[in-house]
Amino acid sequence: MSKVKDTLSFKEGYELLKKNAALLEEQQEPDIDNLMKIVEESMQAYKACKSRVDAVQAALNETFKD
Repeated sequence: MSKVKDTLSFKEGYELLKKNAALLEEQQEPDIDNLMKIVEESMQAYKACKSRVDAVQAALNETFKD
């Protein structure tokens, strides 16, 4: 598993989440040795995506407030 860089764009994080989800779905048997790496990488990607979505939501709320 590759190490997640400190700052992911939304697109990079989303692609990483899709890749990891597909990897887990395709496994015939659980790969316990790599599971924690996949989960940690996915959590970092999720946090990067959520942070970006929250920032965009806040900007939109500010732009369209009454």
